[in-house]
Order: sequence, then structure tokens, then C-alpha cells
Amino acid sequence: MIKRETVYKIGIIGKPHGVRGEVCIRLADDVFDRVEADYLLLDMEGILVPFFMEEYRFRTDETVLVKFCDIDTEERARELTGTEVYFPRSLAEDEDGQVSWAQIIGYCLVDSRTGKVIGHIETVDETTLNTLFEVATDDGKQLLIPAREDLIREVDTEKRIIKMEIPDGLLEL
Repeated sequence: MIKRETVYKIGIIGKPHGVRGEVCIRLADDVFDRVEADYLLLDMEGILVPFFMEEYRFRTDETVLVKFCDIDTEERARELTGTEVYFPRSLAEDEDGQVSWAQIIGYCLVDSRTGKVIGHIETVDETTLNTLFEVATDDGKQLLIPAREDLIREVDTEKRIIKMEIPDGLLEL
């Protein structure tokens, strides 16, 4: 069984494309630009199931058309609409250890100066001029932390921890 901590969400399946069983996936990560893979993982009723790809091609910068093995009709493809798509973390890491914003969802955020756990990163908001980590604290609060690379001190992909210099007063807002 594939564990959730070994994968990260890269997108969601939209409508079928054509009648051969192709689907359109709205991407939240550029994994197709960085690595080659034979399969993607789909969340089928809470279970991560590998679906092998026959082929894929980009439609836009944010969408890719995928033809999965054994999905040969529009009807079969339509059953996948709305399904979340995941990718193995082990395959996605760059040779130099770089990770994408999408890969850090679920990472623990730690203040590098105090060693205090701030919370877990739920999403990364790139819709504004300043990218923000949306962090859920253990006491149920939601925090917005600037995701500036000059504040990030260490990223431990094995332990899924980001140590970051939290600006003074930010946690008191």
C-alpha cells in the first residue's frame, strides 16, 4: 500500500479529451518538466492507485493531456473526472536536492532561531506578488508566512522539515 507521506499532489483530472480515453490534468507542479515517469498515482476512494501512462502531451503550461493504459473510452475517462493526481516524492527530487513548492505541502515548519515547531504547511499561495506558506498550527490557527527563499535556512526532505527564520513579530499578528 502506498503511503500518503511518500507522495505529493500534482493536480486534478478535468474533463475527458476526445473519445480515445485521454484526460486533461490541471497541474499544480512542473514535475513533467523535470523528470520522466511511467505512472501517476490517482486517489481512488482514499486509496492511491498507480495508473501507467501510454503517452502525454502538454496542452498549456498548466494542463497536460494524458492517455492511461486500459482507459480506452470517453466513458471510462469521464469516471476519473475530479480525481486527485499524485506523484512519488522519491522520483521528483532533483539531483541537487531542490524541491518544488507543491512537494513541500505537509512539511513541518520550524523556526530556525528557536527550534520551535510553527505548524504544517497546508498550501503554498503563489497568487500574490509575495508567495506565502499557509500554515496550520497545532492549536488550530491558520498563519500566512512569507515564503522567501532568503528566510529558508534548511530543507530536510527525508524528515519533511523546513527550518526558516521567522521575522520578528510575525507570529503575534
